[in-house]
Amino acid sequence: MKQVLTISCKLNVSIEQSKKLDETMQVFARACNHVNETTPEKLMNQIAMQSLIYNDVRALFGLSANLTIQAVRRVCGNRKTAKQKGKKVKSFEPTSVSYDARIFALREKDWTVSLTTINGRERFALDIGNYQRGILKGTTPTSATLIKRQDGSYYIQIQTKNEPPTPPDSGDVIGVDLGRTDIAFTSEGDSFSGQIVTAIRDKYSDLRAHLQQKAAKGTRSTRRRCRELLQRLSGKERRYQTWLNHTISFQLVQNAKTSNKVIALEDLTGIRERTNQLPRGKTERRRSNSWAFFQLRQFLEYKCIKFGVKLVLVDPRYTSQTCHECLHIHSSQGKSYRNGKAFKCGHCGWKGDADLNGARNISLIGAVVNQPRGSWLSCSLSEIAGGLPKARVVPLLAVNVG
Repeated sequence: MKQVLTISCKLNVSIEQSKKLDETMQVFARACNHVNETTPEKLMNQIAMQSLIYNDVRALFGLSANLTIQAVRRVCGNRKTAKQKGKKVKSFEPTSVSYDARIFALREKDWTVSLTTINGRERFALDIGNYQRGILKGTTPTSATLIKRQDGSYYIQIQTKNEPPTPPDSGDVIGVDLGRTDIAFTSEGDSFSGQIVTAIRDKYSDLRAHLQQKAAKGTRSTRRRCRELLQRLSGKERRYQTWLNHTISFQLVQNAKTSNKVIALEDLTGIRERTNQLPRGKTERRRSNSWAFFQLRQFLEYKCIKFGVKLVLVDPRYTSQTCHECLHIHSSQGKSYRNGKAFKCGHCGWKGDADLNGARNISLIGAVVNQPRGSWLSCSLSEIAGGLPKARVVPLLAVNVG
C-alpha cells in the first residue's frame, strides 16, 4: 500500500502570470458549475458523466482535454463527499484547479513547475525550503492542485506516492489519553499540558466578543476594521491549533518509533455530539468544542504510516473510571474513584494521576487489539476484606485497528 503525501509549495508568480491563473480558475469553476447544473443530480460515475457532458464543456469554455476531465472528476468527487454528509453540491468557487501528470510537471533542476492554463503552458518558480525539497527530491508526482489563498498568494499542492515502511512486530503499547487539562497523556507518564492552550483560547474568545460588540455599535469604518480583525484572529487561532497538533503527534510517533512500540488511541468518534447533550454552561461548552481532537488523530494516523509505527484504536468506555491495576470501578452506579485529576481506587488502593490511569487502561486494551489473546479484559468479582463494598467488574472492549 502506497501513502499519498501532499506538499504545499508557494509559487513565485508575476503580474501577467497571476492574470492567467485567475482566468484559468474562473473558467474551471464555471465549467464545474455547468457540469453540476446540467447533469442528473444523482450521477456520480465519472465515465458516464464524461461521455454525457465532455464535448459541451470543451466547446463552451475552451478548456483543454485534461482540464475538462479534471472538472468532471471534481464534480463527481464533491457529489460523493456531499452525499456522505447528507448534503448537495451547490456551486464551485474560482479558488483552485486540479491537475494530473499530463498538464502538470515538476522539474528538480531549477525547482520549477509547469502548468496548463487557459492561455497555454506556463512555468513557475517554487518558493520552498529544504523540507519540501527533501520530500520532493527523486519523486515523480502524478497530481497536484493549484490554490489561491485569501491573501492573494498562489500555492501548488503536490501529491506524491511513497511506499511506507512496514511497522515491526511489537507487543509493547503506548496508551494515549486525550483531554483538555492535558491534551495528551501517555501510559509512560509523558504529558502535553493544555493550560496554556485554554488560556489562549479564552483570550481569543474574549477578544472576539469585544470586537463583535464594537462592530455592532461602531461607525462604518469601525465595523469594517473589526471584521478584518475577526478574520485575522480566526486564522491565527486555527494555525496555532494546527501547529500544536503537529508538534504533539510528531513527538508521540517519534517516541514510539524509537522505543519500537505501538500507539493505542481512544476512538472518540461522535464524542462532541454526546457531550453536548449534557447540561453545561456556555464557557464549558465552548472550551470542550473548540479543540481539534479529530485533527490530532488524523495527524497521528498519517505520521504513523509515514514512519512505520502501528496505531490501534480502542473503545473509550470506562477507561477513565477503571483502575488499571485491578480492573475494578466504583461499586455504586454513577460514582467514580476519579476526582478531577486524581484517581484513588477503593479496591486495591492505587492512587495517582487520573489521566495516567486512563492512558494505562488504553495501553492494556491496545495490547489486546495488537496481539489478540481474547475479547476482553477483566478480573473475578470478589468481596473486599475489611467491610469495603463489592467492586464492579467491567469488560474493556477493543473496537478496531487503525
